[in-house]
Amino acid sequence: MNNKDQGAARLWLQRHAPVIAPAGLCYGATDLDARADDTRAAAARIAQVLPAGIVLWSSPLRRCAMLADAIAALRPDLSVRRDARLAEMSFGAWEGRLWSAVAREEFEAWTNRFADAPAGGDGESVRVFMARVASAHADWIATGADALWVTHAGVLRAVQLLSQGVSCPERADQWPNDAAAFGDWRVVAAPIT
Repeated sequence: MNNKDQGAARLWLQRHAPVIAPAGLCYGATDLDARADDTRAAAARIAQVLPAGIVLWSSPLRRCAMLADAIAALRPDLSVRRDARLAEMSFGAWEGRLWSAVAREEFEAWTNRFADAPAGGDGESVRVFMARVASAHADWIATGADALWVTHAGVLRAVQLLSQGVSCPERADQWPNDAAAFGDWRVVAAPIT
């Protein structure tokens, strides 16, 4: 569906359901399952309101793939496409650790060089993560079509910045604090050109 004659294309950004993991676990790039009941409930809520023929993209991580597949099962007019650019940020050596177990000095070393320091010492930097998401975002804008991304809180926050014209925040306090709740979504419009 091309929306150029109907106004700006819309990007639906849906966050996966809660994961099966201890509270406070750092699991950015870690491939965890989401709670099945919450996944089905989230799929049922969004499947009712999505426009016909919307393009459905998903992070390849299981917590998102489960939700995207559940949406497609309810909406046979939609097919799922996986895109690694929609995966959550890698937190390197912090993956699988409780955030409370990350030494303050380690965390501050990252936030003091927020744009360019690799998270967890060997994960992605914010700049690399933002560039990855920006590539997918630019491809979506070029289509001129509505799309749904089933993705992660970090990607939702990155798109929020991109929509404000910010390609990479330089400081940690510039990173958005809010994202959609687990299983919820937000909608952003493509810039009018």
